[in-house]
Amino acid sequence: MEDKPTRKQNNSSSTRSDSEVIHLYLNTRDTAYFSLLYNRYAGKVYAKCISMLKDEALAQDATQDIFIKILGNLSKFSEKSKFSTWLYSITYNYCIDFLRRKKKERNLFTDETENPPDIVEDTDDRELLAIEVKRLKEILEVIPPGDKAILLMKYQQEMSIKEIAEGLSKTESAIKMKIKRAKEKALATYKEMYS
Repeated sequence: MEDKPTRKQNNSSSTRSDSEVIHLYLNTRDTAYFSLLYNRYAGKVYAKCISMLKDEALAQDATQDIFIKILGNLSKFSEKSKFSTWLYSITYNYCIDFLRRKKKERNLFTDETENPPDIVEDTDDRELLAIEVKRLKEILEVIPPGDKAILLMKYQQEMSIKEIAEGLSKTESAIKMKIKRAKEKALATYKEMYS
């Protein structure tokens, strides 16, 4: 029989890997294991939701909805990527879908072709990274949420192209193209706002 996370065992349970906790939950259906995952990631999911939805109440509701979705789909987690990457993918897709429904604008998030050319001429990161933090935050509030999210994944969370591609169920070439276009939009917005 698996040891359940009780108050006395809380320290040992909190050191278990995400994968171990998921397996324990799936084998026992003990909600204490799911609570461990919730406690580890709820703050990060909420932060991502608020950065995209820009409303505390909406972000709180979204966080709860996302974890309900995770609970119902945990058995589908294939461990091809890290749990945090899978969770981020669900969070990202939830927020984008919400924004699409809310705005009813088909062009809110442009979805590039799935098979762009393999060779993507990259926009120089030095230009983007040279922008002052305060101005960069202002630019990120202006560009489309999908572009903002992909730039934050790449530069703030330091996710690799491969991790982003797995998390968003896209090819690595498509992710490189999305990052390139998002950087171009951010730089164009910067020049427009501060020239």
